[in-house]
Amino acid sequence: MQKAILFSAQDVNAAGGAAGRMFEVISEDSETSPAAGFLAAKKLVEINEVRAVLGTWSSAVTLAVAPMLDSAGIIHMTNAGTSALAQANKAGLIFRFSAPSERTGVSLAQGAIAQGFKRIAIMGINNASGREVAEGARKALEAAGVEVVSEVIYQPDQPSYRSEIQQAVVGKPEVLILGSFLPDMTIIVREAIQSGANVKFMAPAWAVTPKLIEAIGPGSEGIMSADYVSAHGTPAYSAFAKRFEDAVGSDPSGNYYASCAYDMVQSLALAFEAAGGSDDNTVIANALREVSSPPGQTVSSFAEGKRLLKEGEKINYEGASGPLDFDDKGDVEALFKLSVVSNGEVQQVRVLK
Repeated sequence: MQKAILFSAQDVNAAGGAAGRMFEVISEDSETSPAAGFLAAKKLVEINEVRAVLGTWSSAVTLAVAPMLDSAGIIHMTNAGTSALAQANKAGLIFRFSAPSERTGVSLAQGAIAQGFKRIAIMGINNASGREVAEGARKALEAAGVEVVSEVIYQPDQPSYRSEIQQAVVGKPEVLILGSFLPDMTIIVREAIQSGANVKFMAPAWAVTPKLIEAIGPGSEGIMSADYVSAHGTPAYSAFAKRFEDAVGSDPSGNYYASCAYDMVQSLALAFEAAGGSDDNTVIANALREVSSPPGQTVSSFAEGKRLLKEGEKINYEGASGPLDFDDKGDVEALFKLSVVSNGEVQQVRVLK
């Protein structure tokens, strides 16, 4: 994500900047810690005097920094999934480039139903993201008349989850939906296999990574995940993918968050351009909604949009991550895909509505 932000800003500056201003990127590490994230954001605002903060990912970090950024009038672009973010968006300056965690849970439930499972258990880590993934999955399964045999919310940072696993599988589910992160999921899957539990696993894609496959080995075969889908095949995605491959040296097709990070800079720059370089971030935020939503001529890059804006045209930026039609909560509508680990790789099975 950080590299995508950097080369996206380079593209903005190469096109002459936004409203005559060049973009400068200043990076801080949140350490995926609310305390460290808050101090980092505070430094960016008070010392560096930034206009926008881009790229917060963890829900816990995002909730820690959002009130301070909101009160300081800073535009905040994020991929955090917590639904509580809507309550923090008092000034209308928060823009979420992915779906709330509850909708990730819904997509997991839809994937389980699509795969034909009838008996399902749920485990979620006890934080905003994990609880909401679990809640979204349960609601969607119950609405579809599918039996939820157990639901377990577990505490993070434990060396073992054997007792929680026993609670989850006592009803003999066919599949265990996990609202987990990589460290705890690694332990849960390994211990479930060691216990002889005859159950399949499904989790958000942020937990089903090459590191999980490496740690679990052959036992990772068949693990399913739900993940966002970038706007493959579009001009914006093609431009992003080439820049990503040049900068990172790998294929970005499985890296939705990097495509979002690229779009954060492009759409923000178009908003600055449309607002004529205004110093009022409320004006910038309103312009961001206008340049990212219909009606308007579809554009796929800052350079293209800048040219049309100078010609007096209305534009609609369609990004590498997808359409950025922000609703009144600052959220976009995202598509999901269902994938499965096969032969040591995460492979797409189907797109989920």
